[in-house]
Amino acid sequence: MSETADVVIVGGGLEGAATAWALAERGVTDVLVAERNTVGSGMTGKSSGIVRCHYGVSSLAAMAAVGLEVFETAEERFGHDIGFRQTGYVVGVGEPNVDSLRKSLAAQRSVGVETEEIDAGEVADMWPHADLSPFAAFGWEARGGYGDAYQTAQAFAVSARASGVRIRQGANVTDLIVDAGRVTGIRLADGTEVSAGTVVVATGAWTQPFLSRHGVDMPIRVVREQIVTISPGLDLGPVPVFSDLVSLQYVRPEVGGEILFGNSDLAHCQDADPDDYLNRATDDFVDLTVEKVGTRFPGLTDASITGSYAGCYDVTPDWNPVISAGGMDGLIVAAGFSGHGFKIAPAVGALVADLVTDGRSFDPRIPETDFALTRFADGTLLKSPYPYVGAGEMR
Repeated sequence: MSETADVVIVGGGLEGAATAWALAERGVTDVLVAERNTVGSGMTGKSSGIVRCHYGVSSLAAMAAVGLEVFETAEERFGHDIGFRQTGYVVGVGEPNVDSLRKSLAAQRSVGVETEEIDAGEVADMWPHADLSPFAAFGWEARGGYGDAYQTAQAFAVSARASGVRIRQGANVTDLIVDAGRVTGIRLADGTEVSAGTVVVATGAWTQPFLSRHGVDMPIRVVREQIVTISPGLDLGPVPVFSDLVSLQYVRPEVGGEILFGNSDLAHCQDADPDDYLNRATDDFVDLTVEKVGTRFPGLTDASITGSYAGCYDVTPDWNPVISAGGMDGLIVAAGFSGHGFKIAPAVGALVADLVTDGRSFDPRIPETDFALTRFADGTLLKSPYPYVGAGEMR
């Protein structure tokens, strides 16, 4: 069997769904999304869902700002709640990182992020159970918070489908069709071939082996990331997301009153097989959670661990994504999100739509060259000019 489409998107996770939505918003609706399972069934549902614009890389900060605008207007755009909770976001640093924090905040403001420095007293009012004595400075985003990546992916997919985009679930793409060095379509496991003018590969942790058979060098490492949920033992009230760059952890509230804990020390990550990995925290990670949360929040004397899970990051050498032509005509890749994918997803969709329709970004704050695949071979990695000691990977 054979079919045609103007654009085929391989992967129905958050980034693939966001791309389908963004294309439909541009009026490009002859689009087929091929997802091997169901929309959002991969690593999308494992996201911790932090919404922040706090990046030293200005293009990433701008992308997060674009995402925030979409999250804030989600009910108007999609007709229902997608799980965004605007609790605010605070980041605290020790003395070695004060200069980086202040320069980063200024750079964020230059691309439209609403962020400011606040003092320890203001943070203590928001997190009265925290020990703030090791911190030397704090950044604050009142518009930050957290969201639900799975609900967001579903909203993108429903909106795209309503505009005419075809979303085929249970459609396992086994290969690209290549003719004279140009990608001209895809082949499904059932033998169906779909011809397309452009193929977008948004397959996350599965991207490297999928593209390597065609000689596309996609330097993505898959690493396991663990999350622990905690009952604080008391009613915390409306606390913000807290990113602690002293003890390298982050915590955020959950809708039911629990706390979600994640480790921000990513210097030593565990490689993982995205199809076969331990889907819970290890005993060592639970011990680390107890140590870090107990040290930072000594006022939570009755806290207890309620659960855990794990997911996988698709990580590039500079911990920033590839959103780029993929080394062959007709191929665009959106992968290697390195833990940033949720908050920037709406902007990812928009940038891919730009590349499909015009070959370049329409947002001057987000140059397509920043996310080019060629940067790894060229040695022009995308790094923050204001790195934080101990937390450079995610900033």
